[in-house]
Amino acid sequence: MMSTEQTINDIFAAQKQWFQAGNTRDITVRMAALRKLRQVILDNKPAIYAALESDLGKTPEIVDLAEIGAVVEEIDSMLAGLPEWSKDQVFPLEGTLAGSQGRIRAEPYGVSYVIGPFNYPFNLTLTPLAGIIAAGNTAILKPSEATPATSAVIRQVIEQAFPAQYVAVVEGARQENEWLLAKPFDFIFFTGSPGVGKVVMKAAAEQLAPVVLELGGKCPVVVMEDADIPQLVERICFAKYLNSGQTCVAPDYLLVPESLQTEVTRQLKQALDNMQGQNIGKVVSERQIDKLAGYLSRTGGQVISGGSFDKATRQFAPTVVSHVGWEDALMQEEIFGPILPVLSYRDLNECRENIVRYHDKPLALYVFSCDTTRALEFISTVQSGDAQINDALSHVLSTQLPFGGIGPSGMGKYHGKASFDTCSHQRSVRTVTLS
Repeated sequence: MMSTEQTINDIFAAQKQWFQAGNTRDITVRMAALRKLRQVILDNKPAIYAALESDLGKTPEIVDLAEIGAVVEEIDSMLAGLPEWSKDQVFPLEGTLAGSQGRIRAEPYGVSYVIGPFNYPFNLTLTPLAGIIAAGNTAILKPSEATPATSAVIRQVIEQAFPAQYVAVVEGARQENEWLLAKPFDFIFFTGSPGVGKVVMKAAAEQLAPVVLELGGKCPVVVMEDADIPQLVERICFAKYLNSGQTCVAPDYLLVPESLQTEVTRQLKQALDNMQGQNIGKVVSERQIDKLAGYLSRTGGQVISGGSFDKATRQFAPTVVSHVGWEDALMQEEIFGPILPVLSYRDLNECRENIVRYHDKPLALYVFSCDTTRALEFISTVQSGDAQINDALSHVLSTQLPFGGIGPSGMGKYHGKASFDTCSHQRSVRTVTLS
C-alpha cells in the first residue's frame, strides 16, 4: 500500500509529538516495546517464511539464520544490556574543574528514519530498529519496494507491535523516499547502494541530522601461500553463494598466489559442480539477471563452472571465472550476485597495492592463512570496514562485534552495544555542588 505525502506528514507530526511528550524515555517502556516486537516476530514466522520465499527464494533454514534469527538475537542483546548501558556514567572531574562532578548521559535523538534494502529485507530493516527503540527514539521504516511481500509482512509485524506514533511503516519507492527525506528527521539509518547513500547523506546534511550509511563495495578474499585450501573453498562457497551472492559482505573477488591458482580453481570448480541444481535463492529481479549475464558476456576471463541462468525463475547458477584481470568487466563495480572472479598475484605487496588502487576501503576484507600474525599484519595495511581471518561473512552474525563501513563502504557502526551507542546522543553534564 502506497503512502501519500499527507499521510507521511501526519505520521511524522504524531511521532514528534509522542517523543517530545517523553513517552519513550522510560527504560521499562523501551524494554516492553522490544519484548513485544520479539513476540510478534515469532508469532508471524509462517508469514515471514512465505514472504521471503516469494521475494528471494529463501528457505526457512536461511530465514531462521539470517533474517528472523538475526533480529531476535539483536533484540535479546538489547534486553540484556540496556539496564546497564542506559545508566549515567558519573565521575569526579579532574584538572581545572576538580571538585565538580561529571556525567555522561545516553539520550535519544528523536524521530528516526530507517531505509531498508532488498537483500535481507527483514533483518536489515528491523535490526536497526532494535537499537533505535533501545536508545529511546521513535521510527518510521521504509522497506524496499523490490521485495513487496516482505515489505507487507514488515508492515503487519510493526502494526501489531506498535502504535503508529511510536513506530510506523511507509511502503513505496522513490517518491515516498523523497517525501520522507524532506522531513526534519533527528536520525537516519540507510542500508543500500553507495549511489543512493549519497542522496540520503545530502538530505541529512540539509537537516544536519546524524546518519548511518551501511553500503557495500567489492570485498576481497586474499589467499596466502599457506592457506588451507579445502577449508577456504568450503567457507568461500557458503559466504559467496548464500542468498545468490546478494550480501553486502559477500566475497566479491578472490586473490590467489600464482603458484596456487591452478589448485584453488580446480577445487572451486569441483565444489561448484557439486552445487549445481541446489537452491541458493533467487536473484531479486530480471533486470539484475541481465546485469549479471552482461558481466559474463564481456569478461575476458574463463568461466570454469556455472554461468547458466533462468530469467523466469530468477535463478542464476553459482559461477566461478578464472584468469580475470583488474580491468575486466567483472572488476568495475560490486557484482552483487553469484559470480566469483579469481585473480592471481605475484607477491603480497602487489596484492595490497591493487586492492587499494582499484577498490579501496571495502566493507569487509578476508584473509586466509595459517599464520595469524602475518594475516593481521596484512590487514593492518589495507583499510576496510571490518575483516576476518580464515572465514568470510559470518562476523555480521555477532552482536559483540560492531559492524559498519569506512569511506565508500559507509559510516557508523551497529550490532549489540554499538547499536545503542550509535542511536544515542552522548550528552555531557557537569554539576557544581553549592556550599
